[in-house]
Amino acid sequence: MPTRSTGAISQDWEPVVLHKSKPKAQDLRNPKAVNQALRTGAEVQTVKKSDAGSNRKTAGPVVNARKLDEAAEPAALGRVAGEVRHAIQKARLEKKMSQAELAKQINERPQVVQEYENGKAVPNQAVLAKMERVLGVKLRGKIGK
Repeated sequence: MPTRSTGAISQDWEPVVLHKSKPKAQDLRNPKAVNQALRTGAEVQTVKKSDAGSNRKTAGPVVNARKLDEAAEPAALGRVAGEVRHAIQKARLEKKMSQAELAKQINERPQVVQEYENGKAVPNQAVLAKMERVLGVKLRGKIGK
């Protein structure tokens, strides 16, 4: 048990004032804090951002992006030539492989092989080299302009 001092006991009657710390800016943006302030009738400041609700970036000069692209680059990329398409199909069928099996052997998705055979793919020399190796036919010399 604590021991009490035997000296005279006096009381301090001066008031002690405790101040609440100011709320942080992050706490003021908290939706709960804003709702509480609205309920108590405190003043709530709202600020509208200048570009809020619009899908625009900066108000710089308006330039047609398509015109820039056409000026800098050719409009259409070359596709797989018909000779190459038929050579891939013919070699694959001679080896009795499906598109999926060929894709698995060259470590590509089946969709890639399908695009090459349909002529929709943009020729990639690395993919053509893999197909040449697996199918045993020359494909890269047959790509047209």
